[in-house]
Amino acid sequence: MVPTLAGRIQTRIFILAVIGGLWTFAITPILPGLGDLSTAYRGTFAVLITVIVLGVGWEFLYHFLQQFRWEKDWPTMFGLLTGINEGALVWVLLQRGAVPGAPPLPWPAFVIDFATVWLVTWLWVNGPMRVPFIRWRFRGGKVLG
Repeated sequence: MVPTLAGRIQTRIFILAVIGGLWTFAITPILPGLGDLSTAYRGTFAVLITVIVLGVGWEFLYHFLQQFRWEKDWPTMFGLLTGINEGALVWVLLQRGAVPGAPPLPWPAFVIDFATVWLVTWLWVNGPMRVPFIRWRFRGGKVLG
């Protein structure tokens, strides 16, 4: 079954919060140029929360664009490549100070953080998620109900 809009939103929020949160917690101490650890965590989790919040809006745009496709869904690789435009938007917002409470992140730290979180969550959704959530795809991608 093709994931519904509600299913994609639920999946995005759940996976970014859980898997993305765990990965962010693990990778932040080794990111380059972040200074003290509390500021580093504040910055990387601000990026994660921004991606979650903006992701809901992105899903509405993606849903609209998918209506022009025969299958009403993206090929799997599109899900990976959408990280480019989403990452670019988050970077611009960070540079303009539009992310509340986020300290400035150096470019290398942002790229490593964002790209690895995106890749880890994308891999999780396209692989291991199907084991603990065996009915996930039969419910239109909904994690809850």
